[in-house]
Amino acid sequence: MNTLPSAIYLCFAGSAAALVFGRRSAALARRLALAFAVAAALVVARAALDFAPAGELRTLTNAAWVPALGIRYHLAVDGISLTLAVLTAIAAIAGILFSWNVTESAGEFFALYLALLGAVYGVFLSENLFTLFVFYEIAIIPKYFLIARWGGGEREFAAMKLVLYSFAGSALVLAGLLWASAASGAHTFELPALAAATRALPGHVQVPLFALVFVGFATLAGLFPLHSWAPDGHVAAPTAASMLLAGVVMKLGAYGCLRVALPLFPAGFHALQGTIAVLAVIGILYAALVALVQSDFKRVVGFSSVSHMGFVLLGVAAGTPRAVAGAVLQMFSHGVLAGLLFGVVGRMVYDRTHTRDLASLRMMGLGRLLPFAAASFAVAGFASMGMPGFSGFPAELMILIGTWRYSPALTLGAVIGIVLCAAFTLRALQAGFLGGPPPAGAPVLPPITWPEKAGTCLLVAASVAVGLHPSLLLDWIEPALHSALFLPVWPGAAP
Repeated sequence: MNTLPSAIYLCFAGSAAALVFGRRSAALARRLALAFAVAAALVVARAALDFAPAGELRTLTNAAWVPALGIRYHLAVDGISLTLAVLTAIAAIAGILFSWNVTESAGEFFALYLALLGAVYGVFLSENLFTLFVFYEIAIIPKYFLIARWGGGEREFAAMKLVLYSFAGSALVLAGLLWASAASGAHTFELPALAAATRALPGHVQVPLFALVFVGFATLAGLFPLHSWAPDGHVAAPTAASMLLAGVVMKLGAYGCLRVALPLFPAGFHALQGTIAVLAVIGILYAALVALVQSDFKRVVGFSSVSHMGFVLLGVAAGTPRAVAGAVLQMFSHGVLAGLLFGVVGRMVYDRTHTRDLASLRMMGLGRLLPFAAASFAVAGFASMGMPGFSGFPAELMILIGTWRYSPALTLGAVIGIVLCAAFTLRALQAGFLGGPPPAGAPVLPPITWPEKAGTCLLVAASVAVGLHPSLLLDWIEPALHSALFLPVWPGAAP
């Protein structure tokens, strides 16, 4: 278990190796990237096999950094962070497999990709909040360059918009943490110690503190109305970056809301709980309705991603262990399924047809030209709707049950969102793949490659495994939510 921080270091080492040696050839760059991503995934897998479910965070590394300011390089793990580390490992390998065709400056591309992965692992494993913030900020830089350099369409605008929203959210988080440390007199950024101190603050102080930290993190999670960076970023990003952006990076924001904002300011959370829940449902419905009228295939998936992240925020806002456990499960489910949807649309479809326009795709008969792509999109789409047997079903069910205890009306709104999800998914499936036979003289499209098939199978297998046996992750997640860190968030709450 104590080897888990090696996942961070392997990714950063792989980034350096890809930058130095990947210049020789694109093939060497992607092989290096895959080797280091697999090595990090093996470290995570070993930690998962050795992990015995328990509530409290377990220290992995704890060293002095800036003692005078209460800053330590403190890494720790519990069932929530391990779940998201597993998601990161899966998404990382799949993203590289779907990027096997990258040839332009491949060394730099995979160097940035692995640097982003290292920062993501660092966020999920940090117990000291300043360390978490540093990794969170590091993750912003590779995101910008991956989109601005290798993206398409209005890539400069999308990259700048993503960075501006990210830095604005980060500024709110940092302001909230500094204020919390000073107001509580704790003068520490260690999560348990700071939480113990901030809970003693009066409610009228906790409310603005919670709002700063939660909104700062929720900006990256796509909370309505701060979500507009996400569809633009998804559409402009290259395939691997889209897969990581939707599959993992948006989870950094949701993780910060859950890991930091709720335990530090429970009174603030309860004061603003209803507002968050309403915004989450609005985000589910609004993004689903916008997805329903899009003509750009990738933009449909981009707004779909925002809608499904609304379920994560709704589960958190419901404020019961069951709903929050469902939210963490939804993070995992959305991570693998959104990654697959972006892989299909960005790599299998767009890179072969050079169009994302649904009207144009309808006339190509892609279902017969690319049957594997059609089947993959159908599986990922139905799984995202919440089809039994896939990870989305137990995740959304737990969120809906937990939300019903809080507000039946909001639960009804979320159910309508699921219906709209089915509508835009079926519309995209029909337009993209079921438009009829290919016209006479249609060009022969390149076949689906083995890396694409391997990445697809990896993501589908992860969704099916959790869909059939959600206890694989819930046995880790639920004890963490009943730890001393979270119990004050839901005093006396029903499971």
